[in-house]
Formats: sequence, structure tokens, C-alpha cells
Amino acid sequence: MRFVLTGFIVLLFSAAFSQELPVHFAPGERELMKYYLEQVTGKGGAVPPPGPVRSPGEWEEIDYLAITWRSYKPILAQIVDHAQKEATVLIHCSDSVVAKGELAGYGVTPVNVKFVEAPSNSLWIRDYGAQSVYRDGVDSLYLIDWIYNRPRPSDNAIPAHTASALGIPLYQATQSPYALVNTGGNYMSDGFGKGFSSALIMDENPSLSKSQIDTIMKMFLGIDTFINMTNLPYDGIHHIDMHMKLLDDETLLVGEYPQGVSDGPQIEANLLYVLDNYRSVFGTPFRVIRIPMPPSPSGLYPHQGAYYRTYTNAVFVNRSLLVPTYYQEYDTVALRVLREALPGYQVIGINSSDIIPASGAIHCITNSVASGDPLLISHQPLRGVQHHTGDYPVDALIRHRSGVASASLHYTTDTTAGYMEIPMAPSLWDPHRFEVQIPSQSQGTEVFYYITATSHSGKSQARPMPAPQAYWSFFAEPHTGVMEQEGQAMKMGSPFPNPARAITAIPVHTDNPEHIHIELLNTSGQAVDILYEGKTDPGNNHYFLDASRYPAGVYFIRARSGSASIVKKLVIS
Repeated sequence: MRFVLTGFIVLLFSAAFSQELPVHFAPGERELMKYYLEQVTGKGGAVPPPGPVRSPGEWEEIDYLAITWRSYKPILAQIVDHAQKEATVLIHCSDSVVAKGELAGYGVTPVNVKFVEAPSNSLWIRDYGAQSVYRDGVDSLYLIDWIYNRPRPSDNAIPAHTASALGIPLYQATQSPYALVNTGGNYMSDGFGKGFSSALIMDENPSLSKSQIDTIMKMFLGIDTFINMTNLPYDGIHHIDMHMKLLDDETLLVGEYPQGVSDGPQIEANLLYVLDNYRSVFGTPFRVIRIPMPPSPSGLYPHQGAYYRTYTNAVFVNRSLLVPTYYQEYDTVALRVLREALPGYQVIGINSSDIIPASGAIHCITNSVASGDPLLISHQPLRGVQHHTGDYPVDALIRHRSGVASASLHYTTDTTAGYMEIPMAPSLWDPHRFEVQIPSQSQGTEVFYYITATSHSGKSQARPMPAPQAYWSFFAEPHTGVMEQEGQAMKMGSPFPNPARAITAIPVHTDNPEHIHIELLNTSGQAVDILYEGKTDPGNNHYFLDASRYPAGVYFIRARSGSASIVKKLVIS
């Protein structure tokens, strides 16, 4: 029976489609879906990866950028030319000799390219390609495959060819109870357990409940919180990469239409839903950067029949961002927005006017394979005006499977004069967290900084990745408010867990018995509650608060003993 179904699919497929397939359904494909799903879900051996697993953010380091060499080759050639400077380009093609010759015809010499000869049906590899995950956050790299939401059997088999060529274990969510229809263009991760998609994933898995889908996402991708947004009325494919992108752990790049135009109202409603109900991994609201959704050159938008032009359909390739462009009037604004948001990155525009009628752009025709040796650095940057007395505390989560040998913060007030390096010290309370203080600065000074780390195995990494060309920055604004200097005889570690939801520990160390006062402050420096008043024992002590008693928000915990005063930030979510 399986042989008959396979032959039926191939016969219908070859008869129906002789030209390049769009990212959306081609004529006749909806009728094939039933038979296609019967075939692909019949394959056995589906088991979840050994967990727990973590789905990395797209801004993290990658080893390979994958494409399928089929059509729109002038655009693909530009992607290869730029991407091979940052990572190995993995080219799936029917004939590698022909592909090399065609690349040469476009003026591209493949110096950092690996060819995989495999059949395919279309070039939309973001949707049918494999998703990278790490075991235990930064350990073994696995590839995850799901069921492609188009009846294109050769495309659906590409993840197996990728895994075989690279020697990476492949786990497939393709058989009950794990059979999941999904697409890479409708999936994004914050790198720490939050996933985003449109409601398309529920529409295309009608036999699964929301809870069942969430369970599969948890088991295969490490997604603890799966955020599903309402489909946009004028985006025919309902993939979120057509109107949003995560630029880092906490920053959402969101497309913006003129008020009331096209999908603008639903995008705004979806954005408010996310901001009102979810927080970043740091426990604070997501940062939002807006970028225009451009009309056609004649000024028409999708609700008027124009193609769905987008700048969010971009792809990170380590220190570069490849962005679709269309025409100068809007391209200039979009590229400026991205370069301001990602200082130091190479933001490279690739004209996508030819491919956008097929409902996709740069992100849609590329797929990332994460680094096999990740050195994770996660830090919530100091931004804007920082009101503080004394030094500016900085902490970062830094992890590598061999352990972290050293970490440093580099700072300057003049990027042309070079950076000063300060070693970061492991936290007393969390071996994966490193801390340091940027020295106090005079009022109005702009401070630029970045973080580097080296593992015991010798792997080095910077964050932002293109540092020192890339950096974070803030303006110093000293004051005598909430933040006060740390004393010598008393030390307070960062409260944990943070963000806090229930019982939260406050670590305090004193060299001698001390009378201490610990209180919870709001962002205006006003006391909300007294958490402890009394004597400490010498050495390490822990005091506690029940975060569920307080409204969600940003707070400070202040510990005082004599003239010493220490303040730590706490987020209650």
C-alpha cells in the first residue's frame, strides 16, 4: 500500500508541476496533502532527542548556512558570496559540477562551500529544513525535523540529507504521537525556552490540541512557552518571518504599516498581546524596534493586491545580516533602522524584487545550522541613561561544555581610542554567571562595552559577536537614589531565581556578625516591604521573600549594615 501511495504522489507531482514552486500552495497541491501526509507519517522510528534541549536564537553562532540551488539563482549567488565569508555555505543541488559552473557564471568563487547532491522540489529550505537544538543548553548538537506543510516529498527529505552530510544526529517529529506539521518560517526562538509562531501551526494540526502541540515543542525543541499569534489576513502563508524577527534575547523587530493599512491592525494587536502577556528571559518587557513594511513602487499595499514586501525576512550569518531590499526610498530607511539596532554588524541588502512575488525572500530560502561548539554569552545590556551611584554592575550568563576559563568586559568612552579590559569573576551563587563593574563615569558620558570569554578547550567568543566593531552603549547619569555602593564587610549576591515568581533567595555574606536591614524597594527608591532585620552569622547566609505577594514589575533589594549599603535588581513576573 505504501508503494502505491508513493507512486501516486510522484505521478501527480510530476504531472502537476513543471515550474518552480512558490512558498504558498501551488494549484493542485491542497488536493495532494491527504495522500502526502499518509505517506510521510507512515515512516517509523520517531523518538524525541535526549533532553533537556535548547533551541538557539538565530543571532547565535552558526557553522553552516544552507540553501537549495534551484531557481532565483542570481539572488542565491549573492547569498553564497556574502555568507561564505562568515560560515560554510551548504548547497543542496542535483549536480554539484553544474552548480559550481553556474556560481562562476555569476562571478562567485565557492571557497567556503560544501555541496550535497540531493533531489528537491523547491528552494524554500527555511520551511522544510532542519532546526538546530543543543542538549543541556550548550552540549551536543542535534537536528530536528518535522513534517513540511506542502506535498513535496523530496523537500521533506532534505533534513535527512543535511544530517547525513554533516554527521549530526537527526530526530524527527513525524510519527504519532509526535507527528507535527510545521515550517521554519513560522518558528522563532528567544534562545531560552520561548517560541513564537502564528496560529497556522494549530490550523495545520487539527488532530492535536494546543497542549499536545506544546508538549511536542517542549520535547523536541525545548520550548517551555509557545506563543501563538493570530494569523494576518493579507499574508497568505501566515509565516511570522514575513513581519517579525528576534534580533537578540529581548528585542523584537516588528514590521509596521501606516495606521489602519493592510495587516497593520492585526500586527499591532498581536504585538500588544505579546507585550501584555509575556516577558523576556530577563523578566523585563521585550524591547520593540519598528521597521516599515514597504508598498509597491506605485504605493499599493497587500490589501490592494500588491506583493507582501518585507524587511524582517532577513537572516543572520554570524557577524552579518542579509536583508531583502526592493527600491531606494524605503530601503534607505530600513537599512538605517537595522544598522542603528545592530552597530558593528555588516547589514547587507540583497534586491529581492524578483522573488517576492512567490511570497518569500532571504530568510525563506536559507536555513541555519548552529555551531557544533557553542560558547554561549547572554547578557541584558545597559542601555539609555543609567542612573547609578558609583560603579555600574554588569553580569552575564556564560556557558561552554568544557567550562569557562576566563571572561572579560571591555569598555571605553571613545571607540577610536581602544578599549580597557576588566576580568569578570564567577558569581558566588551561580557558576555559570560572571560579574564585573564598569567604573563610575562623569555625568553625560557615553560608555561603550562588550564581553568576551574563552573556554577551557580554547574556544573564544564575543558578544555582540562582531566586537570590537560591535558594542552596547549607555549614558552615565550619577545620582544618590536607589543604587548605593557596596560595603567591604558585607556582600550580597544576586537574588535567585530571578525573575521571581514564588520563594526567592537573597544570598548575603558577612565576615563577622553584623546587624543588617534588608528591604524591598520600588524603582523610585521607596520601601515596599522589610524583608529582614537582625543579626547575621559569619559566612554565607540566605534570606527569603515570597514574590507571589507583590505585583509584577522591577524592584530592588537593598541590604544595609552600618554605613555599607548594597542594592540588587529583582524582577517579579
